Amino acid sequence: MTAQADSRQANRSGTDADDRQGEILLQIARAAIASRFGLILECRDSAAFLSEPGASFVTLKHTSRLRGCIGSLQAHRTLLEDVRQNAQAAAFRDPRFPPLSAAEYNRTTIEVSLLSPMSPITARDETAALEQLRPGVDGIVFQSGDKRATFLPQVWESLPDPGAFLAELKRKAGLAHDFWSDDVRLFRYHVDKWAEQ
Repeated sequence: MTAQADSRQANRSGTDADDRQGEILLQIARAAIASRFGLILECRDSAAFLSEPGASFVTLKHTSRLRGCIGSLQAHRTLLEDVRQNAQAAAFRDPRFPPLSAAEYNRTTIEVSLLSPMSPITARDETAALEQLRPGVDGIVFQSGDKRATFLPQVWESLPDPGAFLAELKRKAGLAHDFWSDDVRLFRYHVDKWAEQ
């Protein structure tokens, strides 16, 4: 079964990335998900930037609620392959949700975030770490031993307080909200993001 490229508009919230780039990334993500339902959507997957290494997150929302979110923190394959794989993983392999159904597909919107390289946050303790967090700007990675979790910058919209943000990030990593250790490592990154409207 063949379908025309999805006509949804891209809503850009990036800094200085090209709007056309975002539209292409959203088309690729939607086409990757559609292929699992036997649909073939046209998408422009030959743009030069897609062959460069890239790290992306793909977020799905259904009736304005999170329906899946999977991504890469560091570039380890081409951006084209990264977006395709993360789109399918967000739709069908996010352990928090059942696989996306065909009935949900048309009512699900897609957001693609393109990540910058990570940079370390140097902090001697949690108080110093909290002082360095920039609400609404930074995506944060929390790591301690083999425990690791991240929140995209978009999460600040629902957790605007740095203390609450960090506490929930620790919970996501499987740690207590008040956990701290000398081996804690924090990293920050930024994103350019585009969402279907």
